[in-house]
Amino acid sequence: PASCTSSITGKLSGSFTILPSESPNQESNEVSSNAPTPSATRPEVHWLVKLFASGFYSGFSPVASGTIGSAVALAIYFIPGFEQPWVILPTIAITFFLGVRTARAMEARYGHDPGEITIDEMAGMWIALLFLPKNLFIAALAFFIFRIFDIIKPYPARKFDNVHGGMGIMMDDVVAGIYTNLLLHALHVVFSPNQLF
Repeated sequence: PASCTSSITGKLSGSFTILPSESPNQESNEVSSNAPTPSATRPEVHWLVKLFASGFYSGFSPVASGTIGSAVALAIYFIPGFEQPWVILPTIAITFFLGVRTARAMEARYGHDPGEITIDEMAGMWIALLFLPKNLFIAALAFFIFRIFDIIKPYPARKFDNVHGGMGIMMDDVVAGIYTNLLLHALHVVFSPNQLF
């Protein structure tokens, strides 16, 4: 019996092969190598798209990128003749059309309505100044009021702000620009007879 038992034990031990266990470090390396990298999930943006959508890179300002982008728009507005309807209206239309497309690309890279996009502030700022007298006082007032409306987002700007994609990004600033423009025209009607505005 003893010899029979040892024979069976020998056959069983010979039929199994013990595989070396994988180390925890090896397993974690395999998991990390299969994990998606930021570059895989966030597509690169062409530098021309980045230049336009960020308002000549004003969107990459470390602080208050929306305010900086609005200031860039104001500086462009003071180019002689820019306020003329045949100049500013096509500029707004082209900016809006291209802004929707480029903002969509930037959003895919930087997330929903990121601060890096300021072309929406630029379009909104120009809308705020439409058909108004061109002077420093009105421009400064438009800048101040537009920034307030852009921050508080009156209806329906808030609804557009929650919409993903280039259209939502552009439209909330268009609404802020329209509110600003209507308010400034109302102030101009009330105070211009007394030469206060």
